[in-house]
Amino acid sequence: MNSVTNTSIKNTAIKNTANKSGNNSINSSANIDANISYRFDFERFFEHLVDVSLNFTATIDAPQLWLPAWIPGSYLMREFARNITAVHYQVLDSKTAEDDKNPEMHRGQKIDKHTWQLPEVKVGQAVAVYYEVYCYDLSVRTAYVDQQRLYGNFTSLALAIDEQEHKPVTVSLIVPAAFFADKEEERVRLASGLESVHLKIDGQYSYGLQAKSYHELIDYPFEIAEQDKFDFIVQDDTHQTLPHSFYLAGKHNADMGRVQQDVTQICQTYLDWLGDAPFDDYTFMTFASGHDYGGLEHINSTSLIIPRRDLPSVDEPKIPSAEYQRFLGLCSHEYFHAWWVKTVRPDVMLDVDLRREAFTPLLWVFEGFTSYIDDFMLQASGVIDKESYLKLLAEQINRYYQTAGRAYQSVAESSFDAWIKLYRNDENTNNAGISYYNKGALVALCLDLTLLQHTDGRYRLFDVVKAFYTQAKQNDNKRVGINSADMGAVIGQFIPLAVWEDFERRYVNGVEELPIEALLAANGTKIRTNTKETADKHVPWGMRCTETPAGLKVNRVQRDSAAARAGISANDIMVAIDGIKADAKQLASLSTATHDVECHLFRRDELMCVNVLPKAAIELDVDEGIDTSHDTTVPYKVSLHLIKGTKPSDANDKQDLIEEDWQAWLNVMSRY
Repeated sequence: MNSVTNTSIKNTAIKNTANKSGNNSINSSANIDANISYRFDFERFFEHLVDVSLNFTATIDAPQLWLPAWIPGSYLMREFARNITAVHYQVLDSKTAEDDKNPEMHRGQKIDKHTWQLPEVKVGQAVAVYYEVYCYDLSVRTAYVDQQRLYGNFTSLALAIDEQEHKPVTVSLIVPAAFFADKEEERVRLASGLESVHLKIDGQYSYGLQAKSYHELIDYPFEIAEQDKFDFIVQDDTHQTLPHSFYLAGKHNADMGRVQQDVTQICQTYLDWLGDAPFDDYTFMTFASGHDYGGLEHINSTSLIIPRRDLPSVDEPKIPSAEYQRFLGLCSHEYFHAWWVKTVRPDVMLDVDLRREAFTPLLWVFEGFTSYIDDFMLQASGVIDKESYLKLLAEQINRYYQTAGRAYQSVAESSFDAWIKLYRNDENTNNAGISYYNKGALVALCLDLTLLQHTDGRYRLFDVVKAFYTQAKQNDNKRVGINSADMGAVIGQFIPLAVWEDFERRYVNGVEELPIEALLAANGTKIRTNTKETADKHVPWGMRCTETPAGLKVNRVQRDSAAARAGISANDIMVAIDGIKADAKQLASLSTATHDVECHLFRRDELMCVNVLPKAAIELDVDEGIDTSHDTTVPYKVSLHLIKGTKPSDANDKQDLIEEDWQAWLNVMSRY
């Protein structure tokens, strides 16, 4: 009963506030058709609620409002509309508004999971819409509101007006004085890729934004919080300066000077390669948290969330730590997306409907190329050295080798199935599929080295990317959508089309093992197997387990492994192994046992007993008739090493030629 009363009071307050806005809209009759305004009130930030009012003029009877189901760059139906409680509206007829100070409140009719209809509205009438949004998802994809930060993507907050998505919009972000109460006011800033105005009126803080359309608006996230900031510039090939801003929110002890130095260096290297940028300015929005990690690209900004330990300390070594390298790699990844996803993009993403999936087999091109180039550019910019880069590349290779699903799902299929698989991992994911980020990065590596090989070092993957970007700049909207045929057409400008078609058939649409080792060897880089870090050590009996008070919980079982052949399954709780209480040490001690091992486990609430025959026992007893042809021959973990010329100058110069090969591969910026 109390909650109903409070809601009624709050709705009344919103109604009165928005009524003024509605009357002002009516008085501006000359521009009424284009006047779409949003007002986001954060007064209830303690409850993670945003109160929204939307004013517009109907261009049809019974207009419809809708909210996106997904956000570009993250390919999962996230159903943002689930966070809207209800939609109410008032008809503010210009003929009667002066006489009727309290127009009737109607309830919007929901006609599908993300669409509301306003049946009482007629064409030409001014409308005021009210709704609340629950915002408590600490990610870069949605919205998060509490006493520390006000963060949002408009895909989660702003209802679109059907058939008016192309019209200009104005936005007001209203922040109560209470939000500033325990903060240093001068450090509370609005971070956004949109220009803004800031006013303080009657104790409230108002931030004003404008966008050319709804579709433009949703490409600009915002954050209001205590934030550290620095600015820097980079130059394009015409020496035009492009201002950049970097915002960092959340608790941290980062060396901001080091971040500025390294991020500037990375950004300038992209401009040196690509010549110019698809933006006039750029904004990094970063939130430091405990463990969260992720990034999302936008046309002139990126939103990042990272563990604070990934930021550099004041005594950060010259060669960045692994954690700091991860942060710089994320900055590099999302920054490159301004060219390679936001400007050049899959054709189905060019004019996309965010209410339904947009299927494409090319996510490996966009996320895979980016996942190869992001770390590559760290060493190309000089922020990390070549040995550090090879460690990052080895991590990609190890992940690929450790994913059995690479033999079953192609990288093109992985791209197409992103909507139902990549973001919905389960215990079978590793067995049945491959990530288009991971394998896509290694396909990009192989394609880069193939281009080098077939053109005597004249052309690279970087030339392919630049060719597509040049196409985009020639279009009126400065964007281009591409498909698989376009890939062949452009790559065919650099190598014989038959070479690309064979590559595509085997490694993109097929599941043949990537020729990583051979291509790297041809470019002066040797793969070495780590004989100490084996599958038996890290995945005993082909299981991933976690110690719990109840026993050893099985998280994942590899196909055709000793555990799978014994009938052990994910979510089983092992309580005893070989008559001893089950724990990680007991399992490790028997991972290479030469005899069958009796295990007791619970599946649900039922006790079971199984016998495990480890691989070593199978090898000793071939008479068992067990098929071992499925056993993989690839290593579990590898490292990469440059082959450097060390022979005297009068000796055979083959070694020096090999060194020239890795120089040609890694020193890409000497070409631009």
